[in-house]
Amino acid sequence: MKRADFKKKRKMRTATRMLLLLSVTALTAFFTVLISLRLYAQITGAPSLSVPKASVFLDNNGRQIGDKFSAERRYWVSLDDVSPFLIDAVIATEDRNFYEHNGFDYKRIAGAILKDIKTMSKAEGASSITQQYARNLFLTHEKSWSRKIKEALYAYRMEIFYEKDVILEGYLNTVYFGHGMYGVEAASRFYFAKAAKDLTLEEAAIITAIAKGPSVYSPVANPEKSRERQLLVLSLMENQGFITEVQESRAKETAVALKTEEWADMKRAAPYFLDEVWREAEKILSKKGRYPAEGGWTIRTTLDPHHQQTAEEYIEKWMPENELQLGFISMEPETGAITSLVGGTNYAESPFNRVTQAKRQPGSAMKPILYAAALESGYNPLTFMSTEKTIFTYDEGRSTYEPKNVNGKFAGQPISLAQALAISDNIYAVKTLEDIGYKKFNKMANRLGIDVEFQESPAVALGTSEVSLLEMTNAYNRISSAGLLVEPTTIISITDSEGKTVYEQPKLTTKRALTEQDAFVLTHLLTGMFDPVFNDYSIATGLSMRSKQSRPYAAKSGTTISDQYLIGYSPSLTAGIWTGYDVGQHLTSLEDKAVSKKIWIDFMETVHAGKAPEPFIPPKGVSSAIVDVQTGGIAVNECPKQRLMYLKDKDLPQRLCTDKNLREQLHGEEDDADFELFPFSFFE
Repeated sequence: MKRADFKKKRKMRTATRMLLLLSVTALTAFFTVLISLRLYAQITGAPSLSVPKASVFLDNNGRQIGDKFSAERRYWVSLDDVSPFLIDAVIATEDRNFYEHNGFDYKRIAGAILKDIKTMSKAEGASSITQQYARNLFLTHEKSWSRKIKEALYAYRMEIFYEKDVILEGYLNTVYFGHGMYGVEAASRFYFAKAAKDLTLEEAAIITAIAKGPSVYSPVANPEKSRERQLLVLSLMENQGFITEVQESRAKETAVALKTEEWADMKRAAPYFLDEVWREAEKILSKKGRYPAEGGWTIRTTLDPHHQQTAEEYIEKWMPENELQLGFISMEPETGAITSLVGGTNYAESPFNRVTQAKRQPGSAMKPILYAAALESGYNPLTFMSTEKTIFTYDEGRSTYEPKNVNGKFAGQPISLAQALAISDNIYAVKTLEDIGYKKFNKMANRLGIDVEFQESPAVALGTSEVSLLEMTNAYNRISSAGLLVEPTTIISITDSEGKTVYEQPKLTTKRALTEQDAFVLTHLLTGMFDPVFNDYSIATGLSMRSKQSRPYAAKSGTTISDQYLIGYSPSLTAGIWTGYDVGQHLTSLEDKAVSKKIWIDFMETVHAGKAPEPFIPPKGVSSAIVDVQTGGIAVNECPKQRLMYLKDKDLPQRLCTDKNLREQLHGEEDDADFELFPFSFFE
């Protein structure tokens, strides 16, 4: 062998050995990387796929009325609840080999890298659905190599630990579709006012098109660009065999109508009410060891859409065009379910809830709570008391208080509890408080759900303590419920994102704040404000509503220089309203003072329309008698001011109204003078 040939062969062997060594080294490095990646994935574990989800609010009929979301508006849906057209469109457009690759489409990546090298940029994208999902969950949209490496690592871990359908479902629920909408369900509801499972082919193509760039391809912001991208999506679907040519042609020719206006309307439904729902839901979920902010809750509320719409309609009709504000609430006596709530005239301008957050003086609307305590202390509707002008001393004689009635007049003879409540006599109320004491009054208020500690001043009998409209309406609701300790609530049930029920409204309570008998007697007393038979030096305070009244109501109004209250109920519904100015302004105009009664009576009449009038049914131990209002005796023809009254059996009158001793005992000489009936009054 020649020396030259030997050297040549030796070089070839050396080169072969070097090539073999390099190959072994490369393979070793490759497998080392794979093993390292696998070890990295195993050590770090499955990446969390948790994302914040919107919580959905339903009315009492199960229809959606709003939602609650943290940073992103999103409604999580399973693949079964997504239109097949949309799933196919996304795969055809974003990642045609999704079900074949292990998280990376290497051909697309190689092509993208070459293009980036040629253009010296990072503009070309080749991310798979898995990579995009990883970016949506964990990373920003920054175009950098470091971000792409992190994206790849997350995608690798996701492919190891999760099934393809889990990844696809997550991707569909995290993509941003513009206008604050995340996920296909939010996008479908926003753009087309329907669930994602109901999307047609042409609608699915539009939704898919948006994902490429929401600011560019939104059909709201750029209809022309959106149309171009929609046609491309349909072509890709046909080219890859997801749809036929006929389907493609039909979809391209079908006009699509956006329904974003319907979304805007839905978001405005009962905003004050929904704020209270979420506050209550947070308390409930926290007590059950759940984290409210995780979202995905479906909260069925107590809202009655007819009641809410009716309240809003009459508020808009009767509220004057000034800065007068209001709070309005209605609830069911049996369950405490809040059926409507309006916390102010304009939520956008002021989300401050004047039903639950404002503390105002209820005025004479506090008197029924005082008289509930009086009934427990032995009073009855025919308890008569002298109510002439009186100066009261208190604070161990160091202070005096001289209450007046709204018209400055006083009764010329003793009047009954029934009449005192109907015409809202202030002297009677203060004398009652002095008689039964502050402790009993305070305990009754607390039992009826009013969180207050009364000062020992005679004025508290006239409602000078500040309370919320919710507390006051709840107190009346407990009276209406035959004295049960009913709790106000806005929630019927809560289910989590997996459909598991975590809360249901508890069974009706059997605990009582006061007896059935006292509750009913007080209820019937509260019907007196609509009855002109009680007119005296002042008139019954509800006469301005009497012309519209078609059924029995029990109610009481309250007036201060700054606040107007009216709370009352039928056997099936309680409603309360407050009107006034937020800060530093008194009620002076007749229009402002009339608003509360107009809204209240129109609301009650409308929501009860079409239903037979319901009577208040007396319980055992309570009986009725037709009595003379002036004497409290059993009525006969000679006594013209007669009224049916309910009393506990032990309190039923035993003497006739013509009994001379009875009349002299109460009034001295007989006085049969007639009293003029005024058609209405803005005052009490």
